[in-house]
Amino acid sequence: MNTNPKQSGSDWLNLPSLNTTVKSLFTSYLLVIGLGVLLATAQILMTHGMADGKLGLSIDDIIYSYHGDPAHSKIETKLNGSMRDKASMADKLEIIKWVRNGATEEQWNQQVKTIFYTNCISCHGVIPGLPDFTKFEDVQRVAKSESGATAASLTRISHIHIFAISFIFFFNGIIFSFAIGIKQQLKIFIVSAPFFFLAIDVFSWWLTKIAPEFAWLTIISGLGYGLCSAIIWFVSLYQMWVLPRNGKIYKVNAWDPRTR
Repeated sequence: MNTNPKQSGSDWLNLPSLNTTVKSLFTSYLLVIGLGVLLATAQILMTHGMADGKLGLSIDDIIYSYHGDPAHSKIETKLNGSMRDKASMADKLEIIKWVRNGATEEQWNQQVKTIFYTNCISCHGVIPGLPDFTKFEDVQRVAKSESGATAASLTRISHIHIFAISFIFFFNGIIFSFAIGIKQQLKIFIVSAPFFFLAIDVFSWWLTKIAPEFAWLTIISGLGYGLCSAIIWFVSLYQMWVLPRNGKIYKVNAWDPRTR
């Protein structure tokens, strides 16, 4: 039953007119997702963003992460990037020297093993999924030329990325679909474009693995769905909590197919 004498039917189906319970639900979701985006951005900056040894995400970071760097080993790239603060300069130079001299088992046993035990095995030897640096064979694998992401790892992160983020975009779109004062064509673009950019993002990883020139697509697609998500986030919160303060009653059914 409609308890608002000024509204009837489904005229309340818009962000400013939703009841406080629904607004609180939508807002809680948007705030938590916003926090998740901030943490994801920090994680990207600390992993991919340090692939070239410099803070901040760049084209070189994308190339090194997916295509690789044949001139350097994976461990050398990490020591100059995301792992640069995990060992002293002298120890890092000693490891890099050992790698460039062929990463022999003899030198490993004589000197280099001690450096790894001192600086690395608190994680690499304990945390599942990380190379075990107590074993020469595991160290030797990361001492080879950096070939970028493997097909197996790309397959794994691609399907996880698509499934997980698609759900986020879907719920974002549901909330934004209640927005008012936005032309239907623009609203359709804003809720649909993130899925398009997500597909480009994932395909760009595979293309960059083949040819580094495609790294630009990763940057462009990330900016694309990031911008659309930001618009959805700010507009939705504004229309739920700021717009109703003017005292106006919005008799609009945002889901009415006749709404333009």
